[in-house]
Amino acid sequence: MTQKIAGHLLVECLIAQGVTHAFGVPGESYLAVLDGFHAHADRIRFVTNRQEGGAAFMAEAQGKLTGRPGVCFVTRGPGATNASIGLHTAFQDSTPMVLFVGDVASDARDREAFQEVDYLSFFGPSTKGMAKRVERIDDPRRIPEYVARAFATTMNGRPGPVVLVLPEDMLTQTVDAEPLPRVEPVQAWSDPGALRTLRELLLQAKAPLVIAGGGGWTPQAAAALQRFAENWQLPVANAFRFQDCFDNHHPNYAGDVGLGINPALAARVRESDLLIAIGPRLGEATTGGYALIEAPVPKQKLVHIHASAEELNRVYQATLAINASMNAAARSLEVLTAPPGLAWGQWTQACHADYLANIDPANGGTVLPGSIDMPALIATLQRHLPADAVLTNGAGNFASWLHRFYRYHGLAKGHKTQLAPTNGAMGYGVPAGIGAAILSGRTAFTIAGDGDFLMNGQELATAVQHGAKSIVLLLNNGTYGTIRMHQEREYPAHVSGSDLRNPDFCALARAYGYAAEHITHTAEFEPALLRALAAPTGTVIEVALDPEVITTRGTLSAIRQSAQTSRPA
Repeated sequence: MTQKIAGHLLVECLIAQGVTHAFGVPGESYLAVLDGFHAHADRIRFVTNRQEGGAAFMAEAQGKLTGRPGVCFVTRGPGATNASIGLHTAFQDSTPMVLFVGDVASDARDREAFQEVDYLSFFGPSTKGMAKRVERIDDPRRIPEYVARAFATTMNGRPGPVVLVLPEDMLTQTVDAEPLPRVEPVQAWSDPGALRTLRELLLQAKAPLVIAGGGGWTPQAAAALQRFAENWQLPVANAFRFQDCFDNHHPNYAGDVGLGINPALAARVRESDLLIAIGPRLGEATTGGYALIEAPVPKQKLVHIHASAEELNRVYQATLAINASMNAAARSLEVLTAPPGLAWGQWTQACHADYLANIDPANGGTVLPGSIDMPALIATLQRHLPADAVLTNGAGNFASWLHRFYRYHGLAKGHKTQLAPTNGAMGYGVPAGIGAAILSGRTAFTIAGDGDFLMNGQELATAVQHGAKSIVLLLNNGTYGTIRMHQEREYPAHVSGSDLRNPDFCALARAYGYAAEHITHTAEFEPALLRALAAPTGTVIEVALDPEVITTRGTLSAIRQSAQTSRPA
């Protein structure tokens, strides 16, 4: 073994784990690691971000896109707290991710040194929403052990984030250790007895429905899920913002169960006599505030399959709980023998027909005002984006246009195509799209609102610096749309804090090095998109959207009028 400084060893451990890109904002607390990236620039790339929140979102997107832990480096105190939004997203979205935090030197610890924070208290498991594990590396000889354990922890069971704290003086020490081998996730297999029980429940059912989602899916697992659905003629819905778990073009697809759910699908969930949840933790958005699927005991029989035993029977008391990772679960289900005839063939066809009706723009009843036809814009995307394009979004009503009308190609076709935060984090879409472009080289398309874009629009500079190209469809309606919608429902005509005075977005995009176009009519979008797809650099397409067009089904004025009418005089 050769002597090296600990910061270099840490980078070598990342390379051993298969990491090709790390995202972050440089800090003096981990200069030795940055020097390690310089020494190994031919094998790993450090992507310099403009703000730690953007860096953490790119790392979270990396975890979603690759199935391996995304990697983010930040400095102590303000750097770590800025990155916390990406950590929270990774936790709620069940995404593997490792956040490395450069820390104060060991001899200054516990004195409230410059930018010092207690990371176990701030990020630790006791927060119930930030990190699966937080550890501090004090001995440089143990760096390989800590890194390998962090990667195992992020991927095993329910995937999620881990924080490793790096004292500045530890990173500069000389060490003769070597990296440990690449860690692979452990596969938890279904109990054969539970599979027999599941088959019996299926044979007794008249209206079964599968809900797929959560972390840990691979193309192989998605393909096995598809074969299971085909063998048993099952309708499959996807959990909130996991719309690429099952191919939206498949005749068994029933739609997505989440915010803005198709009312017909919500009715199907209620009518179902057997729900088979494969992978999702059944959170608030997927379960309609724990009312569409009633907690703690659903009206329907519930089979819950999840990679974490701790997640099973935590919120919902399942008829049958199966602890299995997605690869193992799907492979077990695809060989579950179906009988020659099944009673619910027409039910499955009707579920898919409901989905097709929902993506018909004419099915909604309300004619939305303005010169922009949003369903037509999404249809244009469907025609021109490659099948392997990565679509990203942050949080806001603007995302509902993608969620309702875009038909995601499933993981079974070989690629993850949707990156979106189930925790509702604003500002995710722009950095996620740029990260996807850097990592995959595939077409990266982002839809953002005006408020959402300004959360992390500075990362366009990161894209330009690193030669990445993304296309951003920026819907500018001059308001925090989701908040304004709820404001009108609860306090009609009392507008407070939700209006926005925006910059010249096209000028801003060009200042960063992106091309930019401003459109005011539907017909202008298709040529703008084609120019963006052909351009060598990224493009922002700003759409002037009437603030009345607040949802895919109604207007702001209608929401206000309904709220005023329902209030007692």
